[in-house]
Amino acid sequence: MAPTTHLALINVFIGDIQGGLGPFLGTWLAQAGSWSPARVGLVTTLVGFGTLLLSGPFGALVDRLGRPRLLIASACAAILAGTLLLLPARAFGFVFIAQLLAAAGGTLLVPAVTALTLGIVGKDRFPRQQGRNQAFNHLGILAAAGAITLGTERFGPAIAFWVLGLMAVLAIVATLTTPRDAWNGRRAVGWKEDDGDPPRAGIRGVLGDRRLLVLAAALALFNLGSGGMLSLLGQKLVASAVSATHWTAIYVMVAQLVMVPVALFAGSLADRRGRRKLLLVAFAVLPLRAALSGFIDDPTWLIAAEILDGVASGIVGVAVPVVVADLTWGSGRTQTALGTVNAVQGIGGALSAWYGGLAYALLGWTGAFLALGAPALAALALVIWLDATPEPGRRSRRRERQRAAQGA
Repeated sequence: MAPTTHLALINVFIGDIQGGLGPFLGTWLAQAGSWSPARVGLVTTLVGFGTLLLSGPFGALVDRLGRPRLLIASACAAILAGTLLLLPARAFGFVFIAQLLAAAGGTLLVPAVTALTLGIVGKDRFPRQQGRNQAFNHLGILAAAGAITLGTERFGPAIAFWVLGLMAVLAIVATLTTPRDAWNGRRAVGWKEDDGDPPRAGIRGVLGDRRLLVLAAALALFNLGSGGMLSLLGQKLVASAVSATHWTAIYVMVAQLVMVPVALFAGSLADRRGRRKLLLVAFAVLPLRAALSGFIDDPTWLIAAEILDGVASGIVGVAVPVVVADLTWGSGRTQTALGTVNAVQGIGGALSAWYGGLAYALLGWTGAFLALGAPALAALALVIWLDATPEPGRRSRRRERQRAAQGA
């Protein structure tokens, strides 16, 4: 089996498990432990901020240890253990520890899978492979959601635990059976075989890169607008006496279905059109999605807004790791930078629901959605600036073509 086939299987199986139980956590705790929404929200928020603190250090761990197969397997094991510990859990502290363990595993997966991909395919093939990774990731989410939806009526809400557990075990198997010699540590960080052992760049120098800071700020603003939009839309449907659960499930499925072809297309376009231009498209889509969500009340027509969500999220999932790799290539700190960027953008996502709720209290439904779209306009301005700066990947490829032409 080819190493890229193992990458595909890993991404299928980790697609659903990265967030642990995710949206099913609240349902389980409410039914099994009679938890109130406020209590569920508190533990989810605390876990969310805890994982933000771990994101950067986990990226640094991936860079320093240089064993992504071991780290991916360990992360999946942590997700499995944390999720199964939730089955008997009822006390707040026990639920918090179990969910934090699962969420920490999901946080570690992102830089570890990125490092494994870079070490197998190399920098030149990374954009296209990242598109494939994300496409298989979304297919895994769809498969798990379908299995849980079909199995809930017969087996009850506990089916979510068993689906997640099975996918975690399969992810571990797919990871550990990946040929060890397919991964090259020097290829994963941009060091040539005959370079000796170059020192890693200083963390301050890498994380202090103005372009990386601008990217992180833009992503934080994007997630501030995007993170809570579907939740707010569900609340709007409830207020309209519409079957909110039914339509929210449809919206999630639609968005994931759209992300599959978008991720593949973005991966193939990244080199030809530039990854930062892809980010421009993604960030420009969010204000339009916000406007549709704010001005349209018919749940059928609101599907269009979630199609746009699939477009934006599909592009961001592909483009961000590629841009971070461009900006940090050869430093030996790529995963440290990716983990830090993920932490910063996660702050925006963590604040999004609160921001949307506050905007609704002050401005009503339409004003709330327009307020969620506003940060994306600021993010778009930052990415326009970023796009105006030289793109390392494209510049180096131009030089290679010029040298080849001169030697011909």
